[in-house]
Amino acid sequence: MIKQLALTLAALLVLPSAAEEPSKPIALFDGKSLDDWQPVDIGGSGLVDLQDGEMIIDQGESLTGVVYKKSDTLPLKDYEITLEAMRLAGVDFFVGLTFPIRDKDTHLTLVMGGWGGSVTGISSIDGLDASQNNTGTFQRFEDDKWYKVKLQVREHEIKVFIDDKEVVDTDIKDRKLGLREGPMESYKGLSLTTFQTASAIRNVKLTRLPAPKK
Repeated sequence: MIKQLALTLAALLVLPSAAEEPSKPIALFDGKSLDDWQPVDIGGSGLVDLQDGEMIIDQGESLTGVVYKKSDTLPLKDYEITLEAMRLAGVDFFVGLTFPIRDKDTHLTLVMGGWGGSVTGISSIDGLDASQNNTGTFQRFEDDKWYKVKLQVREHEIKVFIDDKEVVDTDIKDRKLGLREGPMESYKGLSLTTFQTASAIRNVKLTRLPAPKK
C-alpha cells in the first residue's frame, strides 16, 4: 500500500499541472452563423456575409468589419487567436484583427497587407502605425490563397505568426498602446476589418495560454 502511494505521488510530480497547459480552443467563428458578430457601418462600409462556412467581408469605400459581441468576456493577456484568411480583391489590408490588451479600454490592431498590400505589423505603438514602428515588415500576399494567422498576446510581449513564420515579436512593456485615431476606434473590442479590400475568414479560435514562468 505504501509503495503504491509512493509511486502515485511520484507520477503526479512529473505530470504538468492543468494551469501549465493551454486550454481548449474556443470557437469565436465556426462557419455556422454570424450571430456572435455585429457589423459596424462607419459610412461607405461594405457588407459582411456568411457563405459556404466562411465570413466574407466585402470591399467597401473605407473600413468594413464586425465586432465580436462577447468581447467583454475575453482575456486581456495570456491568450492566442488563430484564424485563416484569404484576400479576394483589393490592394490594402485584408486582415485587421483588433484585440484587447492590458484593460478593456486598450486595444491594438494586427494589420496584414496594409499601405499598398504588403505592410504587416501592429498599430499603434507609441503613437506610431505598423508602417512606422518596429513591428512593421513587408510580406507578400497573393489573392485567393489561404494564410494561417496566429496572434499571441502576453502582458509584455506580442508575437505574430503567418503560416508558422514569425513576423512579429515585440516587447510592449512601458510602451504606449492604442488604436490608430479615427475610424478604427469604431471597432473596439475583438474585431475583424478590411480597408477597401474583400477577404474571406474562417476558423477563428481563441485559446487561453498558461502564464509564463517567472
